[in-house]
Amino acid sequence: MKLQTQLIHGGISEDKQTGAVSMPIYMASTFHQTHIGQAKYEYSRTSNPTRQAVEALVADIEQGTAGFAFASGSAAITTVFSMFNAGDHIVVGNDVYGGTFRLLNQVFKRLGLTFTAVDTRDLKAVEQAITKDTKAIYLETPTNPLLHVSDIEALAKLAHAHNILSIIDNTFASPIVQQPLTLGVDIVLHSASKYLGGHSDVIAGVVVVKDPALAEQIGFLQNAIGAILAPQESWLLQRGIKTLALRMQAHLANTQALFNFLKAQPEVAKIYYPGDPDNPDYAVAKKQMHGFGAMLSFELQPGLDPQKFVENLHVITLAESLGALESLIEIPSLMTHSSVPREIRLANGIQDELIRLSVGVEAVDDLKADLTAGFAALK
Repeated sequence: MKLQTQLIHGGISEDKQTGAVSMPIYMASTFHQTHIGQAKYEYSRTSNPTRQAVEALVADIEQGTAGFAFASGSAAITTVFSMFNAGDHIVVGNDVYGGTFRLLNQVFKRLGLTFTAVDTRDLKAVEQAITKDTKAIYLETPTNPLLHVSDIEALAKLAHAHNILSIIDNTFASPIVQQPLTLGVDIVLHSASKYLGGHSDVIAGVVVVKDPALAEQIGFLQNAIGAILAPQESWLLQRGIKTLALRMQAHLANTQALFNFLKAQPEVAKIYYPGDPDNPDYAVAKKQMHGFGAMLSFELQPGLDPQKFVENLHVITLAESLGALESLIEIPSLMTHSSVPREIRLANGIQDELIRLSVGVEAVDDLKADLTAGFAALK
């Protein structure tokens, strides 16, 4: 079954009880048991039919064997990192979401985990960071917000050679653009609030694995920690996923057009986009991605005020998040990455002038006109 078909018919796509083509929302906290220990469902924290349907769907579209749905992307990341013990060491990409940095640095570090941040595009640096206590390599690709692209297959092979896990946050790409499990990765996760949901109306996170032992471990932690996705949000997420292929076609086309537009603007000093042939990551991106994603980051020329620019847009929405129908714009240093100390942001290349744009599916001429108005406000 092709991916575009799986999005609609994959997982548990209809209610077997009634034939309903939309899985019902089972708003039940508990379930009647006719015989002790033989019930299909017992308690909705452990399993719920609506959540089970979307979990089966994300497993299919990421080509895994088991999927797990959580109350947020951060809840998904927290559950995955809860597999490790005090004293364990994780190699982490140095350009990750600010909330992930906060979680690792202010929560798990306090609980005894240790981390080394490296540029995961540099395989030699990653291998040098691996110690006898290392248990996993964790990264985003493309990264947030600089859109760096790491070689997924090479990193998975490196992890397996050292008998450690490879974990990839696939939020920025979506399963339409890349499927890390097919390249050897052990665990893939998403902030499903983004492209998977796609409508700015649900907060969710998902994890997908292939290995049954990993599935059992994450399933245990999902139930034990309890940060599960509720039935209403599970239904919204499954509904959003059904249109993912159609939405991504428009996202990708608009992003390529806006990249070409921004290249011609004198106010723009630098653009970060995996589809730029001059980008050093272009060859890797072309090898492992189907399209180059729908995110753009760019720096204004020195002296220009990024806050004034974003506050003078009217079609593009000034907001955190990404992957929605509407175009969203933000300043990482003041918004999504404000929890990262400035010296670390600058060392990782996140300048104060950097702007991150999640390109939506509006008419591209309207987006260009809006950006033009923003540039005009700087003069």
